[in-house]
This record gives sequence, structure tokens and C-alpha cells, in this order.
Amino acid sequence: MRHGKKVNHLGRKTAHRKAMLANMACSLIEHKRINTTVAKAKALKGFVEPLITKSKDDTTHNRRIVFSRLRQKEAVTELFKEVAVKIGDRPGGYTRIIKMGNRLGDNADMAMIELVDYNEIYNPGKTTKKKSTRRGRRGGAKEVVAPVTPVEATKEEE
Repeated sequence: MRHGKKVNHLGRKTAHRKAMLANMACSLIEHKRINTTVAKAKALKGFVEPLITKSKDDTTHNRRIVFSRLRQKEAVTELFKEVAVKIGDRPGGYTRIIKMGNRLGDNADMAMIELVDYNEIYNPGKTTKKKSTRRGRRGGAKEVVAPVTPVEATKEEE
């Protein structure tokens, strides 16, 4: 029975698993999306979302907590400077997992995990304003100009 076992061990010892999740989180923060297996993506989501929540409040204490989990100074800096500004008003759900099918070599379920606010395809309202178009069939009233005949043109010249 697996009562009370919430952590997916991913077939690794504790130190290896923590190091792998820290590296994947740093890659996610740097590249804004990464491809991995579904199981690793779900484990990464539970690892990185509390860190993103901590980054909303830029204090020395929060930076030290996040650095103890991520272990890369550049990733911590980017998380607190760029990512936290973009997700500041979002109450949670900072990542999205999109399943991509199976890997050719071993048929593993693959997924793409990405930061939600950095995807312009799913969030068109935040980055660009959608052009509004008319739904009616009739166009606006167009002004009709009568063609000028040669006789009228000679009268105007005189």
C-alpha cells in the first residue's frame, strides 16, 4: 500500500532527485519551457511553483530560501527580477503541462512544461490586442461618384 506517500521518487535516490529537480527548475526559469517526461513534469510543477510564489515578495530571506533549493545564482536573479514581475498578479498556477505523445526510443510519455505568462499563443490578450472585425454582411455606405463624361469636362474648362 502507498498510504501517505505523496512524492514520486522517479526511480532515484533522494540527493539525485533533488539535484535533478533543481537543474530542471533552473532550465525552466531560463528557457521558459522545457520538454521532459510527464512524471518529471508533474514532479517539477510541485517543486517550482512554491519557489515562484516566494519570488513575488523580494526579501533577503525569500532569496536565501529559493537559492537553497535552486543552487544557481543566475536562475535566482532571473526568477526574482523578470519572472516575478510578469506573474505578480497571478494567484497561482504558474506552470502548464502539455502532453506531447510518446518518445521514439522507449515509448515514454513526453510533455512540455512551460511558464504560463510567457506563452503568447494561449495568452493573446495580455501581449497583443486582437483586431475586432465586423460580423455583418453589409459594409458601410459607400459614396458613389458619377463618372465624368468628355462633354462635361469641356464645359468645366470654359
